[in-house]
Amino acid sequence: MYVHIGGEYSISDRFIVGIFDMDMSTAGQEDTLHFLTRAEKEGRLEYVSEDLPRSFVLTVDRVYISPVSSSTIKKRMHEGTNTFGE
Repeated sequence: MYVHIGGEYSISDRFIVGIFDMDMSTAGQEDTLHFLTRAEKEGRLEYVSEDLPRSFVLTVDRVYISPVSSSTIKKRMHEGTNTFGE
């Protein structure tokens, strides 16, 4: 099943390793910030849209910065929907 994560991006749930809230995961978390910075330098970080980032989705080979909340993306996965509305 593909999960819509914002913009024009849908990702197969088989490749998703984790879905994280941007504020909760980065506030004072130097390891997470280092990880995201490194992913960007290596060309593995992708911004889904120019909207305010609310979550990031870690896959086996990329990190997607998404304007959709982590709870909404998780809900879409559990409900098995491919809803394209924000």
